[in-house]
Amino acid sequence: MGTYAIGDIQGCGDEFQRLLERLKFDPARDRLWLVGDLVNRGPRSLDVLRIVKGLGAAAVAVLGNHDLHLLAAALSPSERLKPQDTLDEILTAVDRDELLEWLRRRPLLHHDASLGYTMVHAGLAPEWDLATAQRCARELETALRDEAHCRALFAGMYGDQPDRWSEDLRGVDRLRFITNCLTRLRYCRADGRLDLAFKGRIEDAPDHLLPWFRVPGRRSLGLRIVCGHWSALGYHDSDGVLGIDTGCVWGDRLCAVRLDERTQPVFVSCDARRAQPPR
Repeated sequence: MGTYAIGDIQGCGDEFQRLLERLKFDPARDRLWLVGDLVNRGPRSLDVLRIVKGLGAAAVAVLGNHDLHLLAAALSPSERLKPQDTLDEILTAVDRDELLEWLRRRPLLHHDASLGYTMVHAGLAPEWDLATAQRCARELETALRDEAHCRALFAGMYGDQPDRWSEDLRGVDRLRFITNCLTRLRYCRADGRLDLAFKGRIEDAPDHLLPWFRVPGRRSLGLRIVCGHWSALGYHDSDGVLGIDTGCVWGDRLCAVRLDERTQPVFVSCDARRAQPPR
């Protein structure tokens, strides 16, 4: 039995299927961890959702920002698709409602004490230890799974403020901060405030910014965290963080890492014809 973590698929269904073949993945025996952003920008988002849903308990997928964007576009009148989105096929599918309901019930954080890994899409606030991160993820999951709260969440989900964690945060501000950490975070300032504007490589970052996992005194330092979201970072195995968004949708690779044996990552090449400039 193997447990494999796979980076951001983003609708790259051909590469996903070839990677599963290369891994000789057997859902009766093996397990998949998917770091989120199953959909969008690639050409087969609908197929990817159907494949992952069909794996049942053999796969655990946390939600990413593109997955939330799909749900918001489907459920919130204020959210519109962007020209570069590739989500229309999902929104017009005969099994649309079943797929969206399944997606809404995915976690925002997955922790396995026996493996010693915690999975999120993007990152954790510097002030969060594991217990706080789990509690915050559950708050967001509860809002997503409740029809009324879900629509209210999407109406107020977008924005970069508040940029600093406080237990005193309430309502939409609290849920927006949690969403930003778990699905959008790359950089912070040294004092722990989120900075969501810069998306590039660490070596190109302004002096006042640090990767979220290098903020002094972050309380999740003892965890081994698996995440994606940051294609400019690429494969990263340091700082207690295993970053595995290797930019498949931008023409690079789709990455799988075996977690239960810590073997070397297995890569599959992506069709370069779909390469796009980073956002």
